[in-house]
Amino acid sequence: ESDGHQCANSNTTTVLSSSDQVGHGDFIIASNTPYDWRSPQNDNLWQGLNGINNPCPLGYRIPTEAEFQNELATWAFGTNGAFSSILKIPTPGYRRFDGNFMNIGSEGRYRTSTISGTNVKNLLLSNFDGNYMIPDIRNMGGTVRCIKD
Repeated sequence: ESDGHQCANSNTTTVLSSSDQVGHGDFIIASNTPYDWRSPQNDNLWQGLNGINNPCPLGYRIPTEAEFQNELATWAFGTNGAFSSILKIPTPGYRRFDGNFMNIGSEGRYRTSTISGTNVKNLLLSNFDGNYMIPDIRNMGGTVRCIKD
């Protein structure tokens, strides 16, 4: 559901949410470990078609780490390889846990539904290091790429 927090011009707040549905459109800044917008953490927010906070349209879901890994195996190195793939993956940058925008046009961080301890696995696109999976903090404002189930 679009509530405004996904917009680049959304306001920020430092008040963490204790529920899965925050009820406002602010980007939540978390300045302490585990750097999550929700306290306590919930590992079941984006899993599958029926994930509590699945941001995708009906019939679509966030891919798993394994699904992105399978795609990565078909790409050439770096951001050009990602954009040249059949998926045409761009480099939108990301919004850091402190609300600042980083690496717009030169890096991409794509969220998966795979949990890794207190983190979540993201696909990182980089011309410097290549494309690979990384554990990332959960309140990082990364990009989502929905897939049809």
